[in-house]
Amino acid sequence: MKKDKISSAVIRRLPRYYRHLDDLYRAGTIRISSGALAQSMGLTASQIRQDLSCFGGFGQQGYGYNVERLRGEVAEILGMNRGHTVLILGAGNLGRALIENFPFRANGFRLVAAFDVNPDLVDTKLGGVPVYHVDGLDTFVREHRVSVAVLTVPGSVAVATARRLSKLGGDGIWNFTNVELPEQEMPDVKVENVHFADSLLTLSYMISEE
Repeated sequence: MKKDKISSAVIRRLPRYYRHLDDLYRAGTIRISSGALAQSMGLTASQIRQDLSCFGGFGQQGYGYNVERLRGEVAEILGMNRGHTVLILGAGNLGRALIENFPFRANGFRLVAAFDVNPDLVDTKLGGVPVYHVDGLDTFVREHRVSVAVLTVPGSVAVATARRLSKLGGDGIWNFTNVELPEQEMPDVKVENVHFADSLLTLSYMISEE
């Protein structure tokens, strides 16, 4: 049985588990021990057992884990089978790169639309995805169930756009704007921030300390 509260550290390891299990599944691996899985992930066997125990018992003593079954269980925990939909706000360079290259469907999301203000983009398609004018966002969200909005708009309008989405009843925001959103004003919306600069500067620190 799933525990009521799961630590953020465990939650952030789940996609890693899925990725490794998916690789094993595609390679034809039938079963794997917690020790072998831990070695390939750079974790400990006890850590893996502890993490997975937060969601139930998936292994068998003396057998290990059935890769296909565990892969499916982790996918279910991550909500990959729930028909999530996503739209992109800002179809410029970054937005376009995500539309044309990011595997939304492989991660359980269906990309349904993009929005922008650029007249050269509005009423066109990018990677088969229709691009609408942002003025039509409210109507679109009311008429279509949207799980996540991807923010790739300029930083100057990031907060206003996030507030607008919150009022429309959005579930989640994947924020690439490098602007801190007022999450305290949007208690019903989950926000995941992606800061490219933070990641690069973390790497800078690590190589500078050598």
